[in-house]
This record gives sequence, C-alpha cells and structure tokens, in this order.
Amino acid sequence: MNHRLLVLGGFFAVLATVPWLSTRTVLGQARSGSVKTGGAPATAYAVPRTPDGQPDLQGFWTNATYTPLERPKGVTKELYTREEVLELMKRAATEEAEQTVPGTVADVHYDFSQFGLDRSQGVMALNLRTSLIVDPPDGRLPPLSAEGQRRAAERAAARKSRGGPHDAVQNEPLGARCILMDRNGPPMLGGAYNNTYQIMQVPGYVMILAEMLHDVRIIPLDGRPHLPENVRQWTGSYRGQWEGQTLVVETRNLTDKFAFQGASEKMRLTERFTRVDAETIRYQFTVDDPATWTRPWSAEVPWRKDSGPIFEHACHEGNYGVRNTLAGARLEDKKAAEAAAKKTSN
Repeated sequence: MNHRLLVLGGFFAVLATVPWLSTRTVLGQARSGSVKTGGAPATAYAVPRTPDGQPDLQGFWTNATYTPLERPKGVTKELYTREEVLELMKRAATEEAEQTVPGTVADVHYDFSQFGLDRSQGVMALNLRTSLIVDPPDGRLPPLSAEGQRRAAERAAARKSRGGPHDAVQNEPLGARCILMDRNGPPMLGGAYNNTYQIMQVPGYVMILAEMLHDVRIIPLDGRPHLPENVRQWTGSYRGQWEGQTLVVETRNLTDKFAFQGASEKMRLTERFTRVDAETIRYQFTVDDPATWTRPWSAEVPWRKDSGPIFEHACHEGNYGVRNTLAGARLEDKKAAEAAAKKTSN
C-alpha cells in the first residue's frame, strides 16, 4: 500500500480522539467566545500575559485548513456537522496525497507529502464552517464594483498580451518566483504546506515569522503614522494596537503588483488576533476596497498551537526553479513545432 495512504489512515483514525479536537477548540460553533461544553458555559479562559502586561500570543501556530475561502456552490448552510467535516477532510487529504497523475508532465515535481509537508500530517484546528468568509452571510465574495470589473478586464487583457505564463520570467506568478505567497499575506491564509508561524512580542512590537519564504512582519504598536501614501510595499504598511484581549493590525499602502483576490492597491485590511484558549488563536480579517467590491467582506481562520522550531524555507535558491521551468517550456515548444512541421510535410 502507498505509504501516504498509510499515513492518512493513521491520521484520521485519531481525529476523533485527540484532545485538540475537543468541543472547546472546535471553531465555528459560536460567533462569540461563549462556547459551551456539556450544556454549561465553559470556564472563561484567562489569557496569559507578557512581562509588560499584554495578552501573550507567543509561540508556534499553524493556520492549516481544508476549509475553502468561499462557500462551495450548492452548499447552503453556514456550518457542517462534526461528522461531515471529518469526512470532507479525509476526502481532501486523500486527493492531496495523490497530487497528480503518474507519467504526466504535471507529475514531474517533488512529492511534498513524502516529506511530511502536507496538511494531513500535521496539527489542524477543526473548523465546522463551510467557508472562511463569514460576511457576507452567503460565504461568498461580494460582487465586483464597476471599477473592479473594469480593472479585472484590463488585467486579463494585459496578461493575454504578454503571452503564456511560461513565456517570460515576468509572466510567472509571484509564488512561482518565490517573491510572495498566500501564507505571507497579508492576509495570511494557509496553503498545501508550510503553514506554520512564530509570534514573538517585545515592548512596542509584535513579530510574525512565516514558515513559507521565511518572511517576517514586524508590527509596531507605538502609534506611529503609516508610511506616506506614495510609498507602496509588497506587504503594505502595517500598524498595530491592542483592543482589550485582541491585537488589531491595519494594513494599507499595498502595491498593484500584489492583487489579493483581484484587489486594488487602495485595499485596506484589518486583522484581529485573539487567543481564545491555550491551543487556539482566532484570526479574523476584514477587506475594505470600494475600488474592487461593492461592500467590505470578512473571514475567520482558526490558528492551532504547533511545535517548533521553524526551519528556513529557501524556496528555490538562485531562481534555478524558474530557469528550469522556462527551459522545459521552450523544449515543449520545440517538440510541438517539430510535430507540426512533420504533420505538414506529410
């Protein structure tokens, strides 16, 4: 039997018994912190404090999840049952383990599940929600505004004019070029692997180290103003403050080169980090971009306590991966041209 399927079988055999799947850490059961256990309100969680008195978010966390950003078409409810979630997770993990069809071009890549990088071989908070988006209530992105529709069409036309994704280095996605990935954000969303973060706090700052690309966000808490409007950065200008038990981070000054879900550089993002128990951080974010959508929208992702350390993720060093991708594409072009010439001569 395939070793990956053996691992999956072991993983899902313990899903129903491990402590981190207890009722208290099941996300999506209640919109507030008043999760009930055994019919009675759970004891209020006392958030630990740092030496300077702030809520302690420090440690290693993972946002790994099989819950999609948008609610799947045909699904009309906000929450699944526990049994439904476990079955969906099992099915998704099995499909992920297979990855690609052996013998195809797409199969020429490393097997991340062989090295224990896939989601099913790590810890994960059980999320009953049918989508990460919680507002609008239908769990879907809002309609595009007129400006958003126009810009989307312009971007599509520009991509088409540049040729295929492998025709030039600049046509490759940012993730393939190891510049920026969804795990880095903002907002920070999980992917197929490398979903671990390390949070550290010192007076006046919070640091979040992302496993993917080994990227760091250093968030000042001292009330300093954002960068000038004409200064644009890949991950924007972010500033944080504490609102009770919650760390609130506002990001602006993004660049049009990084268009999260098609957003504009005018997008403003508000993230909220709340420690709801010893094993879980509730990560919430709201996207406000009238230049793209007809209304703001919000999502929620449970972050589960994980074990460290985080090892450096160097992606493809020296960009050899991109070079090889383009070289392979040119070889495919050559083979296609030769086949077409041979067909014409016959």
